[in-house]
Amino acid sequence: MPVRFNLKHRPLCRATLLALSAMATLAAVPAGAEPFKFGVMADTQWTSNDAANNPNTVALGIINQILPKFVEAQVKFVVQVGDLTDNGSTGGLDTWNVAAQTLYSNQIGFYPVRGNHEPSANAANRFKTNFPQTQGLGTNVAGATNHASPATPVGLTGLTYSFDYGNTRFIAIDQYTRTSGSTPSVNSAALDQLTWVGQRLDGKPAASHGFVFAHKELIGQNHADVLLGSNPAANAAERNTLIKAMARNNARYFLGGHDHMHHRSIVKSPDGAGSVQNIIHASDSYKFYIPSVPSKDQVYNAANRQEMPIAQELFTIGYYIFTVDGPRLTVDHYASDNGCGGSLGAGRDCDLTKTPALAFAKRESYGYSLNGKEFIVQPGASFANIADNSPAGSGWSSTKMAILDGANAVSTTLYDGRVAIQDVNTGWVSRTDADSSGAARLKSDALTLWGMENAIGSEQADTYTLSLTYGADARGPLAIVARPFNGSNWDAATGRNLGGSAKFVVGPWKAGYALGTYGVDPATRTAWAVVNRGGEFAVAQSRDGDLNGDGVVDSRDVALVTQNLNRDALQLPGADLDNDGKITALDARKLATICSSANCAIAQ
Repeated sequence: MPVRFNLKHRPLCRATLLALSAMATLAAVPAGAEPFKFGVMADTQWTSNDAANNPNTVALGIINQILPKFVEAQVKFVVQVGDLTDNGSTGGLDTWNVAAQTLYSNQIGFYPVRGNHEPSANAANRFKTNFPQTQGLGTNVAGATNHASPATPVGLTGLTYSFDYGNTRFIAIDQYTRTSGSTPSVNSAALDQLTWVGQRLDGKPAASHGFVFAHKELIGQNHADVLLGSNPAANAAERNTLIKAMARNNARYFLGGHDHMHHRSIVKSPDGAGSVQNIIHASDSYKFYIPSVPSKDQVYNAANRQEMPIAQELFTIGYYIFTVDGPRLTVDHYASDNGCGGSLGAGRDCDLTKTPALAFAKRESYGYSLNGKEFIVQPGASFANIADNSPAGSGWSSTKMAILDGANAVSTTLYDGRVAIQDVNTGWVSRTDADSSGAARLKSDALTLWGMENAIGSEQADTYTLSLTYGADARGPLAIVARPFNGSNWDAATGRNLGGSAKFVVGPWKAGYALGTYGVDPATRTAWAVVNRGGEFAVAQSRDGDLNGDGVVDSRDVALVTQNLNRDALQLPGADLDNDGKITALDARKLATICSSANCAIAQ
């Protein structure tokens, strides 16, 4: 199966930082079912203006530009995180039901949850009627299984629910008036559901993904009210319960909306014993919000800060494609300018009065793997403590990765003045599964490295040096190859760099090597490369050192080096294998160590 491939703190494995060792390093996770994709979108309300294009206060003009993107991506289902309408009417929910036919006709499911704009008992009953798939009923379950809702409290069937797809469990939480017509206050309506949520999380297979979604987030950026209270400091015990239940069960992402912006952050439990990533999804509505200054976390959790922001983008309309591939999860976030006169990365706030023509572009990719590690890298901190091993056992090559050099030198400052951290994650695919060509070109297991990018809208990372060990069966020249997330073709890792010049070296990495320098150290069976992008990486057979271009590195190439001894490296750049600017007998000896044939004569 192909791979999809300025504070002074040291980077910390998240397990060390938050006492979550069970989350940071897991045993090998089998590939499991075939990869699948699902889509996520957020708030889709519209005001009463422009009713012809956006009937019943539903942003149909935006919806009809996003749903075809999900069809094109061949997702299995779409999650919508609430505020389907602006007025919560039966007509609004019916409008969405008709719109969803675009998905249903392409065998794509639709799994919504209510938001604060459809909070009534009437809306609850219409929601259940229009979307019976949330109960596992009807023809639009789209391959999902194991649907469940809490028996108590009553009135939540099909509103709060869970279902499974592949190796993943999804849990939706509704915090509004129940079909019984009664409910606690909206700020405490989710509290009596947490026991059931914890049971659904604890009951899923250990080596599986989990997502919890609701309309309101764990910590907001504009709104103070959140899923578990009127502000992010309320109901601390219940916050501990939910976040720790997610953390211990590898439900790493909490998916929400409500704030009409793209925002990702690490949110820890008040007691510090668990954490999850809180994702606020971009608006698909007529309106956009501005973050509060100072942030809600700074205001309400001043003595016990609980949020570390990762990324933020304002004033965009967006959608998300999640790819689950065995233990690995990659999210691609797409966005368009909101049509208010700005541009991506420099948008403007407004309330839309007509539907804009949207031009979506991928803004970032992020993810994690159940068989990898997570590292929180503070602004200004070194990457040099980032290291991991591929899983042990049959079918794996016991590859070791390490970042040898580089630092989080370029960090994003958010609207509220906080500086974003980097959330770096590793993941692994066995060498056999990653070598889709079947040519046995790869000589290591494949590493996925998420979170190296500096800013939304750019794939460029701070320059860093990556090293990977390779198998004992490898001989001849080797180099690190790479491909984009969810990509298929392997290319030279340094060829994907943004800038720099490629230069091959035989021997260990040395401090000061420029961007584009790469090499192999036969003494430690390690390949390394100075790069500035993330993605997927492996060690592969190469033709580096093939000075005469005949496709192999042999004694004739060694002879070419000896014929150019004591000349400037510019005469034959590929022969300067120790990168000292001149061609010497040492270069000939180094070339001999990576010869493809066994009879290379070592220059004396």
